[in-house]
Amino acid sequence: MLKHRGFPGRLPGTDFQFIIRRANKKGATPLVRRERYRDRKPADRRADTAFLAALIQHFGEEPFPRGNLDAGRLSWLIGREVVAVGKLDPTDYDQLLRVDMKRAEASFPELFAADAPEFDWEESGWDEGDWDDEDED
Repeated sequence: MLKHRGFPGRLPGTDFQFIIRRANKKGATPLVRRERYRDRKPADRRADTAFLAALIQHFGEEPFPRGNLDAGRLSWLIGREVVAVGKLDPTDYDQLLRVDMKRAEASFPELFAADAPEFDWEESGWDEGDWDDEDED
């Protein structure tokens, strides 16, 4: 499993996780498209926004492997703002994904506005020393 070094670990000041530390011994948690209903909590919507902002900042429009990105967080965006490159294998850590910028802008226009929200990734709990490299796959 590829570990995306430098990617924020979580939404600053919350327990909304963006990455996982190690591969699941039983296999990757499947990506399942989750419906985003209008009555979702503001904190959940903010986590989606921050995660998408981190994906755009880290990868742009380029394809990227799923790697250690959190399946639960990806599932809120998969099939809409984040799409598979080729046929989706929902349980493959090596699955290539990419951000669909047109859909991202349509769903999260605040990220593309002149006064776009800023996230303090330095406070996200990310630390290069947090990685458990002994179980590298």
